[in-house]
Amino acid sequence: MTCFSLPELHIGPYRIDPPVVLAPMTGISDAPFRALVARFGVGMVVSEMIASRSMITRNRRSMRMVDRAPGGGPHVVQLAGRDPRIMADAARLNQDLGADIIDINMGCPARKVVGGLAGSALMRDLGEAAAIVSAVVDAVSLPVTLKMRLGWDEDSRNAPQLARIAADLGVKCLTVHGRTRAQMYDGRADWRAVGDVCAAVDIPVIVNGDIRNGADARRALSLSGASGVMLGRACRGRPWLPSQVAAALSGRAVPSTPRGRELAAVVLDHYGAMLDHYGIPLGVRIARKHLKWYAEAAGIGPGFVRPAIREEDPQVVRDLIRNHFGKGAPADLEAVA
Repeated sequence: MTCFSLPELHIGPYRIDPPVVLAPMTGISDAPFRALVARFGVGMVVSEMIASRSMITRNRRSMRMVDRAPGGGPHVVQLAGRDPRIMADAARLNQDLGADIIDINMGCPARKVVGGLAGSALMRDLGEAAAIVSAVVDAVSLPVTLKMRLGWDEDSRNAPQLARIAADLGVKCLTVHGRTRAQMYDGRADWRAVGDVCAAVDIPVIVNGDIRNGADARRALSLSGASGVMLGRACRGRPWLPSQVAAALSGRAVPSTPRGRELAAVVLDHYGAMLDHYGIPLGVRIARKHLKWYAEAAGIGPGFVRPAIREEDPQVVRDLIRNHFGKGAPADLEAVA
């Protein structure tokens, strides 16, 4: 197997090894999922995007979103917002709560977020973007990072300009999704265009978008010159994927995808962690989308999905998982549940 020379990725005092990162994904990268990905092996995991205004009011949901997941490198909290003062207050609060790195979201394309002039909408107002970055960097003694897109649309691909502003203000690392906001998730991520950002700054850049396997990761690094890769939607139902990508990049044997009883054990463990984290019945409802993704990834059809997404009794759901994911599962799966 040909060895790929992995770049080194440092964010402040932290070495991210391997340079493979789980993306912040709203409603997906909660503490149970981050912990599971970390257990398989990844350089760093990032929290869900958290609204800064909700954070400073210590909204119950927001406080749960910043729970530290064991393993997975430094504890990274991503914040979104439009008001520099509120963003600074939220960053300071998270520093007090134990965050290791604060990440600023200027990449989210969701209408609800950009409608509030946050997320990728800030790429249309670099003055406001600079004010937010400056306020957050000045508010904390932690490394501050920034996630962005290539620009708002094809006529305003200003990621290199924003990158230079952020680096000059003290941001320690950038993540660039290789699409504009106008593209949402359509088309293909332009990894080569991320290279324009890498060329514009002397701080590390992480390339993001459409990275689904080791070959994608290697090509994204080659075309962009980035220092690391970030995986997002491809990890839904595949928490082991970042570890497989890391192995492929380093030339090690790629761990096999869990199947049968091993897969059932993973799903049961994740299901139990969600119930513990959210309680019942909220955890039962939140788990349903993850169960659908696991089923899709494993090629398990509606015979599992239909009853699983309707069932309210966790024990019945566990039985469905055993029956459909782990034919002939041993009795010790009870301990995993």
